Amino acid sequence: MDTTTTDDFTPAERARGRSLRRAQLPWALGGRLAGLALTLVLGLTPAGAGLVSTVGGWFGGSRTAQVLAGAAALVVLGQVAQLPFGAGARTVRARYGLVTQGWAGWALDAVRGLALGLVLVLPLALGLFALTAWSPEHWWVPGAGAAALLVGALSFLHPLVVEPVFNRFTPMQEGPLRTALLALAQRDGVGIRDVLVADASRRTTALNAYVSGLGATRRIVAYDTLLSTAEPREVELVVAHELGHVKHRDVLTGTVLGAAGAAAAVVVLGLLSTWGALLTAAGVVDAADPRALPLLAAIGALLGALSGPVQCAASRRIEARADRHALELTSDAEQFIAMQRRLALANVSDVDPPRVLELLFATHPSATRRIAAARAWRAGGARAGGAAGGPTGGPAGTPPEPVV
Repeated sequence: MDTTTTDDFTPAERARGRSLRRAQLPWALGGRLAGLALTLVLGLTPAGAGLVSTVGGWFGGSRTAQVLAGAAALVVLGQVAQLPFGAGARTVRARYGLVTQGWAGWALDAVRGLALGLVLVLPLALGLFALTAWSPEHWWVPGAGAAALLVGALSFLHPLVVEPVFNRFTPMQEGPLRTALLALAQRDGVGIRDVLVADASRRTTALNAYVSGLGATRRIVAYDTLLSTAEPREVELVVAHELGHVKHRDVLTGTVLGAAGAAAAVVVLGLLSTWGALLTAAGVVDAADPRALPLLAAIGALLGALSGPVQCAASRRIEARADRHALELTSDAEQFIAMQRRLALANVSDVDPPRVLELLFATHPSATRRIAAARAWRAGGARAGGAAGGPTGGPAGTPPEPVV
């Protein structure tokens, strides 16, 4: 049975999402490429070593001064290189009605991001070069373990330290919707510590919800734009999708895989940092030299860029599984499809992007793929004698949830 259709979106709706994608893509790709190019130029030529020596000299020229000043210079230059592209993307999104924040707020967010980057990177750089001073050849052995532990710590602390820098979160008000969401979680056998509302409307009109944190920091967060736009039944469908992430321990699994990936990256970084040709190109003697900081940053950035498509592929599989969970929990494919349509139109999504872009950059399946999967699930349930037309886990009228 063919479960796909072209009738879910009108030609005008498809064209609008495609137009935004085409207008935004050069800015998004340009920002990534500019940041990567700058990092590679500084890391694979003596220019980076010279930069570290110069800025370190401004603060006395000691080894510690070179490490801290050099790391700060790399963070600042990287953000400056990408800033025009971010501004261009914001201008495009504003033309499509997706931006509610003024330029002053956007600039303040950029400053906050820079400050957060410095807070994270400077201690990391000090720790890294403490290890390379201990052993320029074998620093990566304890470094791999430290990287894995750091990923775990950041995953736990992210909701408490990072997210509040950019958004304010308030508990969802007591009422029928909160009661229904908590009842849905209870029916699913998922312990939820809290359901929070993010003040996303001061930046955007886009709709979203997500789950973050581990253990005591785990929470479901819904954009206030979603709550003000969607019907309660649709909000419940979104939460059902997010419950799928909790049920399948996606945050924990992602953290474990991220920790393993970080450890593996440090091992590769350590082995490459002893390669004479790279050291010569960068104008440094070994990894213990603070002037090797741009080289290590360049290798790390390249490894991150190469692993991006693999991470995206894993994310799409996880999101598709959460979609299935929402369908199984609510048994409401029709409302699921309606919510996918609402999300796509509100976010001005390209509902059927070129496959190569989806493979390289998409963290979620396209709207048409998600809708087709919902129809396939409904058809399978119908053939098996399941009741695909209404909720089965609770009383009639219990709102199902959209996946984001």
